Amino acid sequence: MSKIAIFFAKGFEEIEALAVVDICRRCELTIDMVSVTEESTVEGAHGIVVTMDKTFSQVIFDEYDMLVLPGGGEGTKNLEAHEALMTQLDAFYEADKYIAAICAAPSIFGHRGYLKGKRACCYPSFEGHLEGAEVTEDAVTVSGHVITSRGMGTAIPFGLALAAVFCGQKKADELATAIVYK
Repeated sequence: MSKIAIFFAKGFEEIEALAVVDICRRCELTIDMVSVTEESTVEGAHGIVVTMDKTFSQVIFDEYDMLVLPGGGEGTKNLEAHEALMTQLDAFYEADKYIAAICAAPSIFGHRGYLKGKRACCYPSFEGHLEGAEVTEDAVTVSGHVITSRGMGTAIPFGLALAAVFCGQKKADELATAIVYK
């Protein structure tokens, strides 16, 4: 079974993170909510406190098929400042394993050089950070093993795109119907 880790730092955008977790779990994927603060709870951008499944030091990265970064201005800065997470992202990128980010978080991929020659999207006004990318205005952009999305309003299609990677488009479409999306 496929396994996904989604990383939470103080100031994460709640809908972007939790919609992905919810959709992936509805598709019966294993998705672990991981605190980069080593605390068992993390506070989002709007004061919502979420209990994590794991802390960063508990993650065995070889067990995961995808790493996901939610956005939020402060959350994105805090994720990017976490050097051990950046090292793991580099390893996943270099191994052609899936990495995904939404809202401001795709800027991290741009800063790290992952987007050269790829298509990508992000929160409007962050496009300048998508260094080397062909910038799209799509809700979700899949370019090889790199998946990006634009923001809170695209959290459901983002989650569905991640689910489709591991469950197939048919199951993702069935879930979209079941949750009355579109």
